[in-house]
This record gives sequence, C-alpha cells and structure tokens, in this order.
Amino acid sequence: QVQLVESGGGLVQPGGFLRLSCAASGFAFSLSAMSWVRQAPGKGLEWVSSISASSVSTYYTDSVKGRFTISRDNAKNTVYLQMNNLKPEDTAVYYCKAWAPDYWGQGTQVTVSS
Repeated sequence: QVQLVESGGGLVQPGGFLRLSCAASGFAFSLSAMSWVRQAPGKGLEWVSSISASSVSTYYTDSVKGRFTISRDNAKNTVYLQMNNLKPEDTAVYYCKAWAPDYWGQGTQVTVSS
C-alpha cells in the first residue's frame, strides 16, 4: 500500500521557518522524482518545488527561490522542504507528490500569521 505522510506544518510568524517532511512507503521511492505542491485558501494547486530521484537536480517556483530548500534522504524514504523567511502568502496546505506513477499525500497545513 502506497503511503505519503506529510508532517511539520503549523502556525508560524512572518519571517519564521518550518521544515516539512514526507515519509514514503509502498513504492520505489529512490527511483521517483518528488515534488511539493501547495494550495492556498480559495485557490488552485500551485507547484512549489521538485527534486530528482538522485538529488542531482532541484527546481523551485520563483516566489520561493532563495527561501525554500528541497532535499531527500533515500535511505529514510523521506523528502523534506525547509522553508525560511516565511511570508503570509506562503499560507497553504502543502502536499507531497511522487511522480510516475503519481501518488499524493494527505497534506499538512502551514499558516503564516502574526
């Protein structure tokens, strides 16, 4: 059974930081590119970041470049998203996604507010 379980979300003040984790099981994690995708209140899905299976390549949407860092530990079947200098516009549910085949986690809420 495939599972992607996100954790690490919460309420943080602007300028603060969070580290999201996504623990994967039930598929060949080390062979899969992984992404983080978010959905802000009342808006559609927005791709945030991706990492290749071997961690050689990483990609970010412009609004998070320089603030967010994606990484993975294939020995632990886990992908991370370090989020620094958080802004209110980063408020969203953050989903972990595996590629080909596509699998989604249940999401973790991130709220940036003073």
